[in-house]
Amino acid sequence: MTAVVSAENLLFTNPVFQPKIWGGRKLQTEWGYDIPEGAVGECWAISAHPNGDCTLASGTWEGTDLTGMHLSEVWEQHRDLFGAVGGSEFPLLIKILDAAGNLSIQVHPDDAYAAVHEGGSLGKMECWYVLAAAPYAHIVYGQNAHDAAEFERLVEAGNWHDLLHEMPVEKGDFFQVAPGTVHALCEGTMVLETQQSSDVTYRVYDYDRVQDDGTKRELHLAQSLEVIDYAQNPPASGAITTAEKNGVTHLESCEYYTVERVRAGELAQDGVGATALEVLPTFMCVSVVEGSGAIAGTPVAKGSHCVVPAGKGQLALEGSLELIVSWPPAE
Repeated sequence: MTAVVSAENLLFTNPVFQPKIWGGRKLQTEWGYDIPEGAVGECWAISAHPNGDCTLASGTWEGTDLTGMHLSEVWEQHRDLFGAVGGSEFPLLIKILDAAGNLSIQVHPDDAYAAVHEGGSLGKMECWYVLAAAPYAHIVYGQNAHDAAEFERLVEAGNWHDLLHEMPVEKGDFFQVAPGTVHALCEGTMVLETQQSSDVTYRVYDYDRVQDDGTKRELHLAQSLEVIDYAQNPPASGAITTAEKNGVTHLESCEYYTVERVRAGELAQDGVGATALEVLPTFMCVSVVEGSGAIAGTPVAKGSHCVVPAGKGQLALEGSLELIVSWPPAE
């Protein structure tokens, strides 16, 4: 029997923060998180990955208090909570990235390549919802080489101008970044990233940066040459063209996730904001990226993140909120 999901079932997470050479301090100054000292680039907001396994700040299921458990433990011990989702591991990872500097020029493998070459890891399909962008901000999305030989030749020559495809980026843009896409967030951007639960990145170029210990970060040109999609055409822009309907904008559906933007109250652009979240047969990841209010009577604000268990019912939305909501496909 499908359970009716209520406020006490919402699993609020404690984010895990990742120092990065390109990171900044906006996760503290603009999002209010208590982050480590130094350059912090990533907030792993909802994650069961071993490199950043979130604990639960609150949540119950079938009378059991799950507070303090790692999300991976909940996944292993209470699989019915997550609904009709296949796979042996929690499938999604939700991040906020603060690019105070340029990320490396990089590419991710697909499932098949990662399974063979990365110890059975998932590949990495990801997407970005742009939370903030400086007036000069741009991203790298795609490359211009026709094959691996041309790509390697341009890399060895340092001819990044001819090799890389850059495009301007604005707040509110959205990009789907498939495996095989050469890409990089650049200085002055912040994004919420929805991705497969993978931490496999192949760096093509890292600007010859030196870490605190005097070393440079490892590059992975050989692997990159094998996984790049040389036939890919980049999008014209990241502008969202889907109309907002009752506060909901569909952003992406693929074999790994569906992503929507949900706006409630004064933040709704169509004049008719969302009043509830519909509970689904699979779990949902919910991130508050603007405003404040309540979900099912539970106070939330910018920077709150929770997992909504699978089930039935509606969770009322109050206040002025902008949410990014994602979920995996059902089996």
